[in-house]
Amino acid sequence: MDTSTTERSNDVAVVTGAAKGIGRAIAERLADAGTTVIVADVDSDGGEETVARIEENGGTAEFVGTDVSDSADVSAMVEATMERHGSVDVLVNNAGGSFDDGNVADVTDDTWERIIDVNLKGQFLCAREVLPAMVESGGGSMVHVSSINAKLGIGLASYSAAKNGIVALSRLIATQYGRHGVRSNAVCPGSIITDASSEKLTTEGPVREEWLNQYPVGRFGRPEDVAEAAFYLTSEKASFVTGTELVVDGGLSAGLDQRLETMMYDIDEPPTWNCDDN
Repeated sequence: MDTSTTERSNDVAVVTGAAKGIGRAIAERLADAGTTVIVADVDSDGGEETVARIEENGGTAEFVGTDVSDSADVSAMVEATMERHGSVDVLVNNAGGSFDDGNVADVTDDTWERIIDVNLKGQFLCAREVLPAMVESGGGSMVHVSSINAKLGIGLASYSAAKNGIVALSRLIATQYGRHGVRSNAVCPGSIITDASSEKLTTEGPVREEWLNQYPVGRFGRPEDVAEAAFYLTSEKASFVTGTELVVDGGLSAGLDQRLETMMYDIDEPPTWNCDDN
């Protein structure tokens, strides 16, 4: 048996925003390794469905209704986890969303505040409440789900600002609490296709074609792609990895528009073997 599936068998993980999409995939990946997973989300139906899926596969999970932007909710969720399980060894700060975001000049005060609250404030509140429990038990791992928007100017003003703040927060936690055994890292996904994805990315058309062309691997991401990256960061295999960002973007941030490279360098042509037989 692959040891990577069993190495975290005694751990307790809180995964926020785990009712669907990336959060669900991360929760399921951790549960597959034997981790007890607390599914924290405002979506009770989706959260219970995640729990049911995990239990059907032999894992252990529990849903706790949580609004990550509400400090009382977050505190109650962590307190309940500690009372029932005695530790929080892993925190995956995943809850977030873009919520009618747009260009800087078009963003309303309400939109800005809602996106900052759910994305950045929510991750701060969860980290703040988990830290004492994590330090008391000897340490643990935090994974904060950011976005490639934190690194590239590709739209969504409020969301991009929040996701960049998450990266800075993650680094700060790493520097302040590493001596207490806490590791903190961020994951920066590119375009990941989920139920919440824009129709422009999921429906055949010029926008999807042009956007897909930016990805050297030739496809958009899957929730499982991010789940594997997050799982690695929580594992002992990443015991010397902290204060950094793992980019999971299919090469989006690595270079120029792929059409330009195709025109300039014939990258669609496979390489040929030029060595002499001698």
